[in-house]
Amino acid sequence: MSEQCAAIIDRLIARRHDQGMTQKELAQAASLTQSVIARLESKKAVPQLDTLVRVAAALGCALEIVPADVGLEYGK
Repeated sequence: MSEQCAAIIDRLIARRHDQGMTQKELAQAASLTQSVIARLESKKAVPQLDTLVRVAAALGCALEIVPADVGLEYGK
């Protein structure tokens, strides 16, 4: 798994924790199973883009493509 993918997952995990959601609650909100969320958060497999989009949406977030030279400064 790439560092970029792992960083996205870390941000989604942090967002879930910030919202006080369990994996089961997130799974229900994203129309996924709790085991899919557990595998995603354990980083044992590279997730499909659709899975990341659904999880992000369930957390009130969106995945966006920004120019590489903008990096982490995007949105500040």
